[in-house]
Amino acid sequence: MVRNRLVIRRIFSWFAEKGYRLSGGQDTGRDPAVISDSFIFTRPPCAMSHASTIAESGGNLVAAWFGGSLESRPDVSILVARNTGDGWSTPVEVANGRQDDGSRYACWNPVLFQLASGPLLLFYKVGKNPRTWWGMIMASSDNGMTWGTPRRLPDGILGPIKNKPVQLPNGDLLSPSSTEDDGWQVHLERSTDLGKTWERTDPINDGRVIASIQPSILIHTDGRLQLLSRTKHHRIAESWSSDGGNSWSEKQLISLPNPNSGTDAVSLADGRQLLVYNHSKHKRSPLNIALSSDGHHWETALVIAHGIGEYSYPAVIQAADGRVHVTYSWNLSRIRHVVIDPAKLWPGSYSNNS
Repeated sequence: MVRNRLVIRRIFSWFAEKGYRLSGGQDTGRDPAVISDSFIFTRPPCAMSHASTIAESGGNLVAAWFGGSLESRPDVSILVARNTGDGWSTPVEVANGRQDDGSRYACWNPVLFQLASGPLLLFYKVGKNPRTWWGMIMASSDNGMTWGTPRRLPDGILGPIKNKPVQLPNGDLLSPSSTEDDGWQVHLERSTDLGKTWERTDPINDGRVIASIQPSILIHTDGRLQLLSRTKHHRIAESWSSDGGNSWSEKQLISLPNPNSGTDAVSLADGRQLLVYNHSKHKRSPLNIALSSDGHHWETALVIAHGIGEYSYPAVIQAADGRVHVTYSWNLSRIRHVVIDPAKLWPGSYSNNS
């Protein structure tokens, strides 16, 4: 399936390199909410670039993704680029799956997170596939310019699987995680010492009645936490916690569609919740933003990318200046970066029932 999608990617990349305007991000500049919309790099550094993540560190932007010849191949590594205000730097490799015995495994799903007081963290996974991979962590004390030595997370701790952790008011770091070796199950991982040690919850779903992975955590103004997850059931799943993530409600499917593809979400400073997702039951196009004031009622406010092709695996943050930054995989070959003014997002422009 990935190989077929890569054929489409190569066709789209050829057109892009020839200067043709394609759908999938090119039209969103017409929306008043979109401040800018561009590729992080023009010429792909490798055949596949996928599963991006973004963070603000020291007033600058840092993005990461995994890249190589094809997902799951041993040459797939973690690449990073920085933006200090004058465009994105050339991507550089910061981690790979090379082992002490000389063997090498693929890297997967990097996740950047800037601690409120501390270094910039980079989580990622290493292994042959999501059923057998393990978690890794590394840190940067200079806003992503250089990185310390990677270290393996404890057995059973995978780190945030696709989407960023949240830092709770008490300082705890809460990571949304999941496993795929016994059905699709979501769990949480908590650190009370800024990532030095971890505790893992039991799965909050059985992995079969509602099979879900790759959750995002939202923090509501009343203190409740909400998980939104990818599923195999053509809709996004949710779960709620009223005790800081110690216990969670039974997973339920919400109205928004999901084509078995990654999503991401962020709690905005104005109290609204923002979700980036593929508004489709079967295709990874279009890529939309939906807004909610209560986490229950969602209205689509912006179509980020649409048309033939794959626009998937978004990451989203709100920067200190209030702007929202979204990165996503553009046809599995490039990473696109969209900057949005959330004050200009107007919900209700797209049906929630398609």
